[in-house]
Amino acid sequence: MNPKFHLSLDVENLEESVRFYSVLLNAPPSKHKPDYAKFDLESPAINLAMQEKAHCCLQGLSHMGLRVEAAEEIQVFKQRLEEAGYKTLEETNTTCCYAVQDKFWVSDPTGYRWEVYMLKADTEHESGTLPEQKACCV
Repeated sequence: MNPKFHLSLDVENLEESVRFYSVLLNAPPSKHKPDYAKFDLESPAINLAMQEKAHCCLQGLSHMGLRVEAAEEIQVFKQRLEEAGYKTLEETNTTCCYAVQDKFWVSDPTGYRWEVYMLKADTEHESGTLPEQKACCV
């Protein structure tokens, strides 16, 4: 069994969001209507749907991410997004979520935060090198 992750997002501007996700996922939407878009992909295995809502909110959602296997893959995603005009924030050898990671952050046009990251090692600390350091998932 190989289930596919489904995510449905309310977005403020559908066309700007389609542009962002086309760059992030390196693929056009499989369905694109005036009020709806869907990316149904095998790699990454995701069914991402979105619909425009005038009063969408981000309450309760921290962030989303794509885990890759190599640092080179992080740079491919990062370069593609930066070339399309999106700002990124890179972190290397950072400790977050009880793991050492290389990653970068980018926000979609609505403000949903994404990280593209590579897991390097597990750690006993949630963030930083000391238990009292709590800044994680910027």
